[in-house]
Amino acid sequence: MGNITRKSSRDLVVDSPKSLEDGSSVALHLKIYEAIMGEDCTTIEALLRNHPVNQPITILPDSTSNRLFLSQHAESIIPIHLAAEHHKARSLRCLLRHGADPEVRDNRGLTTLNLLLLHWPVTSTSWAKPGNRIQRFLTDIQNNAITCLRTLCEHGAQVNARVEISNNQSPLHLAITYGYDQVLSILAQNGADVNAINEVSMTPLHMAADMLNKEMMETLIAYGANVNCAVSSTGNTALKLAVRTASSKAGRLLGAGISCIRLLLTHGAKVNAQDYKGQTAIHEACFGGREPIIDLLLEFEANINILTKNGESPIYMYLQRSFNIRHTALLSRLLNRTYPLRMTNNQGILPAGIMLPEFRLLRDTLIKQSQKPLFLQDICKRNIRNIYGEKYKQHLKQLLPVKIWNSVYSWYDSCTSQ
Repeated sequence: MGNITRKSSRDLVVDSPKSLEDGSSVALHLKIYEAIMGEDCTTIEALLRNHPVNQPITILPDSTSNRLFLSQHAESIIPIHLAAEHHKARSLRCLLRHGADPEVRDNRGLTTLNLLLLHWPVTSTSWAKPGNRIQRFLTDIQNNAITCLRTLCEHGAQVNARVEISNNQSPLHLAITYGYDQVLSILAQNGADVNAINEVSMTPLHMAADMLNKEMMETLIAYGANVNCAVSSTGNTALKLAVRTASSKAGRLLGAGISCIRLLLTHGAKVNAQDYKGQTAIHEACFGGREPIIDLLLEFEANINILTKNGESPIYMYLQRSFNIRHTALLSRLLNRTYPLRMTNNQGILPAGIMLPEFRLLRDTLIKQSQKPLFLQDICKRNIRNIYGEKYKQHLKQLLPVKIWNSVYSWYDSCTSQ
C-alpha cells in the first residue's frame, strides 16, 4: 500500500491499484476534491485543464479520520454535484463558468438541483440577528445553500426536473416535503410549475394544505396555484385535505389549521366540492367535530344537507363519534340547520356513535324526528338560515320586516344558546 504525502498533511492511501487509474489520476482527483471543498477557485481552474469538468472524480472520504481513501470501494461523483451537495457556492460558480452542465445526472438519475435539495441543511433556520457563533455558523450554511440555488437557477437549471428516487416529485414537492420555505419562493420565481403533480397526483398546494403550512400555501397561491385542483385518485381538494388534518386529534390539540382553511376559502376554494365518495369539507369537519372549523365552513355557505354517494349527510358523520354527540350545543345547532333529517345511509345503517346504550333516548328521539315532516314555514326558515347563514344575518335584518326576521333568527338563536 503506497502513500502520497502532501503539504496539507492529508494522506492518500491506495488499497487496490489495479482497480484504479494510475497514481497521477488518483492524485488529480484528490486535488480537485480538496479544491472544491476549500473553494479554491484558482486551483480548480488550473486542475480543470487536465480533467473534463463534467467527468466524475473517484473519492471516498473517511469520516473517522483526516484522510481520504481511494480503493476498490471508492465512489464517483461529478465535480458540480460535489459542490452542490456541500453548498460550496464559490466552487459551484467557478465550475459553471468553466462549462459544468447543471443538468448532468448521477447514476441515480439526479440533477445538480435535485442533489442540492436532497442535501439541504437540516439545521435550516433563521434569526433576525444571529447572536452566538453557532447561530452565525448555521446561518452561513443556510445562506450558502440559498446562494447555490440562486446560482443554479441563473444558469438555467431545470426547476421542474423530477426527483426519480423520491416518488417522482418535482423540486417544489421536495421543498414542501422538507419544509424549505425560501426554496419554494425561489423556485416559483424561476418558473417552477406550481400545479405540477407527483406520483400520487398531488400538487404542491395539496401537500402544503395537508401539512397546514400556511406560509407555503400563501406562496403557492401568490404564484398561481389552483386552489380547486382535485387529486385524481381521490377527488380531494386542498380545502378538504386541510380540513381533515385540522380536524384530527393532533389538529385539535394544537389548535391548528383555521387560518389555512380561511386562506383557501377567501381565495376561491369551492366549499361544497365533493370527492369521489361524494364527501365535502363539511362532512370531514363534522366527523372531526371541531366547532370552529364547522362554523367557518358554514360562514362560507357550506351545504349542511349535502349527501355522499352512500346517502350520508354531515349530521350523519357527526353522529358517528360519541364525543361529538356529547357536545350537545353544537349538535343542537347542526340539527336546527338540517332538513330533511336522515338518520340512516343508503343501506339503512344508523351512525355508529348513536348506537351506544348511553344514547338510546337521544337515538329514539332523533329517529322519531326524522320520520316527522316539518311545517312548510319551518322548512323555509331553515333554508334561509342555511343559504344566508351568519354571514348575511345583519344584512337581512335591514331588508326584512322585523317580525319575519325575528321568526327566522331570534327563536333559532335562543334555542342554540341554551
